[in-house]
Amino acid sequence: MLTLTFSILLLILGYMVYGKIVERIFVIDDSNETPAYKSGDGVDYIPMHPIKGWLVQLLNIAGLGPVFGAVAGALYGPVALIWIVVGCIFAGAVHDYFSGMLSIRNNGSQFPALVEKYLGKSVKLFIYVVSLALMILVTAAFTAGPAELISIKTGGAIPFFVALVLIFAYFLLAALLPINKIIGKIYPIFGAILIIMALAVFGGLLISGAQIPNLTLSTAHPEELPVWPLLMVTISCGAISGFHSTQSPIIARTVRKESEGRKVFFGAMIAEGIIALIWATAGMTFFGGTNGLGAALANGGPAGVIDSISIGYLGTAGAFLAFMGAIVLPITTGDTALRSSRMILTEATGKFVKVGVRPKLLIMTACVAIPSFLLATIDYSFLWRYLGFTNQTVSATMLWVAAAYLIKEEKLHFIAGIPAIFMTGVVGTYFFYAPETLNMDYEISLVLGMIPVIATTALYVRAVYRQKARSVAEPTHIG
Repeated sequence: MLTLTFSILLLILGYMVYGKIVERIFVIDDSNETPAYKSGDGVDYIPMHPIKGWLVQLLNIAGLGPVFGAVAGALYGPVALIWIVVGCIFAGAVHDYFSGMLSIRNNGSQFPALVEKYLGKSVKLFIYVVSLALMILVTAAFTAGPAELISIKTGGAIPFFVALVLIFAYFLLAALLPINKIIGKIYPIFGAILIIMALAVFGGLLISGAQIPNLTLSTAHPEELPVWPLLMVTISCGAISGFHSTQSPIIARTVRKESEGRKVFFGAMIAEGIIALIWATAGMTFFGGTNGLGAALANGGPAGVIDSISIGYLGTAGAFLAFMGAIVLPITTGDTALRSSRMILTEATGKFVKVGVRPKLLIMTACVAIPSFLLATIDYSFLWRYLGFTNQTVSATMLWVAAAYLIKEEKLHFIAGIPAIFMTGVVGTYFFYAPETLNMDYEISLVLGMIPVIATTALYVRAVYRQKARSVAEPTHIG
């Protein structure tokens, strides 16, 4: 219990101390007019109270990510808690803060547009494709998963396809209607459910009397899978997730002033990290160790594990929370993924699609909704295999965007550059090692995975020296 409590305190301190440091490096300016006022359109650009914005952002980036991913990552033992704490403070929260604040500074621009501005057009084209693929995969997976659970929970009274259609109909409404009509009204409620679930399970851990694992650096994975890089891909939400950089612009278009950014973006990521810590610890504890957890995951999957933990610690109330969590929360990730994909596609094709605002809204939504729905009808375990790699590729890219911005502005770029190098190593090694990609030998993958690290680090160092050279060459004007 000492490890869990200390880890939560570290995350809170991370928000209070490191979050303030990051904010000061960025340099906020409340005299800047935010996109919510500058481009107010009554659909996406609408001022929102920071508490509501924080809850919506939390649910946008979280859903069941810090629950399912944390439980699966718990198979590695208490070392997973180290990754959640360190990753959340020094990588994930920095990633989310810059993805939100740079969007605000660029009139609510989507992630690919930020990539173009700070990394160049060639990288932007690649990221447009990757981001759209990620959003469509997330939408499909978070439609199929809840639909299957609804069918199972109702004993087949609601067939899978019927549930799929109903969920997707809601997705379309959430993607088309103004953000304050559905998302702004119901998300704070569902965000509260996510928080209550975690707090209730934390209380259950306290009173259960079970032996809660404390810190150890050894891995306890029953299949002896390596921590690097698999843990960093398994636990993304709760530590660092590229999906967040596609969601932050949604709320960036609603922030009233720049000083609210740390609360909304950095704060939501820290809250997600706390939720992930609780669920990872519950997964290790409830089943008596990683072997028991592994068997439970094999039998019932993450949803079954969450169901067992919730009911075991909380009884009837836990059964209700588990149902709400396993069905409602993934839906609230899928709907914003569809909305984000519509916004990304609109931004990408804005110069070519010359129609009115409303027709364009319908056309762009249809273009991303149709493939999402078709993918949702196939075996969604296939979708999950490719989400992890795509997701963390986006996270590494967003960190490089932040580093490029800080270099250009001659600010302390290491706060983004160091985690960017780390995540590039994760993605590179995973690409060579993972069975869904090249499936190469682990030792060979470790060596080959350093190639993108060396290449990007060299470009990083060159960019720093070029900026220094420009600064020396440009005379300073005083007065």
